Amino acid sequence: MNNNYKIVIDSSGELPEELKKDGHFSNVPLSIDIDGETFVDDENFDQLDFLSRVKRSLHGPKSACPSPESYMAACEGEAQNVYIITLSGELSGSYNSAVLAADLYNEEHEDEPKNIHVFNSKSASIGETLIGLKVQEFEEMGCTFEEVVEKVEKHINTMHTFFVLDTLETFVKTGRINKLKAGIVSTLNIKPIMASTDEGAIYNAGQGRGSNGAISKMIEKVISTTSNPEEKTIAISHCNCPERADFAKKRLEKLGQFKDIIVVNMSGLSSMYANQGGVIVAV
Repeated sequence: MNNNYKIVIDSSGELPEELKKDGHFSNVPLSIDIDGETFVDDENFDQLDFLSRVKRSLHGPKSACPSPESYMAACEGEAQNVYIITLSGELSGSYNSAVLAADLYNEEHEDEPKNIHVFNSKSASIGETLIGLKVQEFEEMGCTFEEVVEKVEKHINTMHTFFVLDTLETFVKTGRINKLKAGIVSTLNIKPIMASTDEGAIYNAGQGRGSNGAISKMIEKVISTTSNPEEKTIAISHCNCPERADFAKKRLEKLGQFKDIIVVNMSGLSSMYANQGGVIVAV
């Protein structure tokens, strides 16, 4: 195994079991506060308990990005090339924290500095994971650190992330959307289709009637914005709704010929915003 590189992803990026066992990948957890109680988004995170607490909360959850110290600790080890992948800089302070950590780490290890690069994913959730896989692909091809950084940065600029929300509850509680508008959407069984901008912010890309209707429309958008699908891995993450993820996967298999399709359950951070029934697709 090539032990010269390490891929560090903040906990918004879900790691499938095979990547947890790979040896090159690790997560740095964010934390989430609900009514004064803090939950760490790590391997001990209880999604079902968390979702029930979010539903009962009057104020909604708030997240906190990993500290620079957490990222610095993740840089330790024998790997000379360290690649850190974070949530979109438009959505979280995780990117800035990681950049600071990279600088501080090499200041403290000036006799033995490492090659450290922080990627702003301009995405979230499984989109970060896909970037990690691309890093690994280029590393295993024998690319230099500089070549990996250049190729992956270009790849990030071609990525797309879409998601369908079953409820706008968290967005209402955190003040990101008007309660009246959310009520109208809920009454009409309209499910919004959200997407990432080129800068990594979020915009409303459409809507569908009912979850399957919205997922179908989302998949059509994925297909229409993806070139050379046979060369690409596509990823789906879901918030405790494997049947909807399977529906999305089957639609993707019917409409496109992708190299591979990955399906995972969401992390805590993604669950916080997507809520029960949410589905994210990244390619």
